[in-house]
Amino acid sequence: MSQILDGQMISKEIRERIKEEVNRLEVKPKLVVILVGDDDASKIYVRNKIKACENVGIATEDYILPKDTREKELVDLIEKLNKNKEVNGILVQLPLPKHLNEDTIVNTISPNKDVDGLNIINQGKLLNRKPVLVPATPKGIITLLKRYFVEIEGKRVVIVGRSKLVGMPLALLFNHANATVTVCHSYTENLKDITKQADILVSAVGKANFISGDMIKKDAVVVDVGINRQMGHIVGDVNFKEAMEVARLVTPVPKGVGPMTIASLLENVLECYDLQKRDMK
Repeated sequence: MSQILDGQMISKEIRERIKEEVNRLEVKPKLVVILVGDDDASKIYVRNKIKACENVGIATEDYILPKDTREKELVDLIEKLNKNKEVNGILVQLPLPKHLNEDTIVNTISPNKDVDGLNIINQGKLLNRKPVLVPATPKGIITLLKRYFVEIEGKRVVIVGRSKLVGMPLALLFNHANATVTVCHSYTENLKDITKQADILVSAVGKANFISGDMIKKDAVVVDVGINRQMGHIVGDVNFKEAMEVARLVTPVPKGVGPMTIASLLENVLECYDLQKRDMK
């Protein structure tokens, strides 16, 4: 019988630890969240991140900017926040309106305040196995697997999706843990033949029920990163019912990877705080 990888439970444990750490600090860490536009999903994500911070004692400030905000205005705001010693973390909610260059924006954020780990300097450090701020979702996935004692070393990992926020940094983390990693994408041929070889299968494509039971190896570990709205419900990339009949461990949607992403974001805010304190000494 398959077992659920309970991200909500592990996330709760991490949040409690962070809350204890924050409570011991005389000056509380502060995260600034910037949202450009009025995308409903992005609004929900921002609200959840702010609420999670407040629940553990991390101070927050949010900037809700109009959709037609000019790139220079956004860059100027970030540079101002970079110089503000009271601000420890900066998060620009993605995706941005199309007229804004995401690479320009994320690379304007100071690497030591980059809680999303998307700045090119942090990406380069991750590639070179240096201490670094790791994007929250990949970090949360690795943490969840370790908490359930999932063996990674020597295993075959298949990741479906190659985004710079999830797929590619996660591939590096698995590689650093000595797994053999295959990253699949929209141009991959014979996808089913590849996913069937995975000891650990991760899907991050954003397509409801994209991974069916016949694409999963017997007793594999399945990690579902997808969040899709279908007929008024939230579902993942993986057909959960079919996966539970084949796999050994499966993350549910919701209450799987999502809570781990939030918990890892909180860890990153605290890490940013520590980095800046060390720099001041």
